[in-house]
Amino acid sequence: MLIVGFPGIQGLDLVGPFEVFTSASLAVQGSEPAYQPMVVSLDGQPVTTETGLSFGAVDLPDPTEPVDTLVLPGGRGARTERRDPRLIDWIVAAAPHARRVVTVCTGAFLAAHAGLLDGCRATTHWAYANQLAREFPAVDVDPDPIFLRSSPKVWTAAGVSAGIDLALALVEEDYGTEIAQTVARWLVLYLRRPGGQTQFAAPVWVARAKREPIRAVQDAVESEPGGPYSITELARLAAMSPRHFTRVFTDEVGEAPGAYVERVRTEAARRQLEQTDDTVVAIATRCGFGTAETMRRNFIRRIGISPDQYRRTFA
Repeated sequence: MLIVGFPGIQGLDLVGPFEVFTSASLAVQGSEPAYQPMVVSLDGQPVTTETGLSFGAVDLPDPTEPVDTLVLPGGRGARTERRDPRLIDWIVAAAPHARRVVTVCTGAFLAAHAGLLDGCRATTHWAYANQLAREFPAVDVDPDPIFLRSSPKVWTAAGVSAGIDLALALVEEDYGTEIAQTVARWLVLYLRRPGGQTQFAAPVWVARAKREPIRAVQDAVESEPGGPYSITELARLAAMSPRHFTRVFTDEVGEAPGAYVERVRTEAARRQLEQTDDTVVAIATRCGFGTAETMRRNFIRRIGISPDQYRRTFA
């Protein structure tokens, strides 16, 4: 197993998968280690992270040598190192000899530059998804999932800690749920977040309106998410006609009033699922969804998992 290092790497993109795979080797009983991760770099130069930590590395091996897993981490350096033809040429040559290729965070830029994601659905850190889609139109970029299988051979993961989730999923695929659970317990983790779960690192804040009447509406909704907020009622609070209010609100806030109310209610429900033992029915009523089923559909659409799944993961 090779983890490709470079200057400006995101430290957890490297250390997270490394710890998962080395822990799995301790958990799997056998004469040979289950995984033998190794950090490699151009000319075997030490790998320095964005925050100044330094890791030893060995030189990139012969790209034609078989390798089980090739890991391409992210970090600011991934977006500059992809312009080094030596590194990209090595990845292009090594990928066909790897059983699988894994990208973490902006490591997707390295894979995309090497042509490994053409025609594939791929994810990356939400903050760089638009840039990846813009620079590589042949890649179907999905900014929502924690990780996904982009092709039979290539896996992509979102930012930072998502590399741990993907590594655990690969251990589970290779050696079963019991080994993956053992590794998760050793590392004091839950087994893993579902791959299709929305990246919860995405910002939950929204723009504050410049106009006082629109800010007043925002304050009212956020202070009492369960209120009866029809367009007519929101327009009344702003002392505007419904049509004028909808236009002004959308211009000021960046989304329609109905979508904004739904977002605020979702955030309120998320906090209550995390911090209380109240039933989903009670939370749905309190946050303005009306029924648990309406709240469930909203969670699946906006977050990617049901309220019950969310609570089990984050409570």
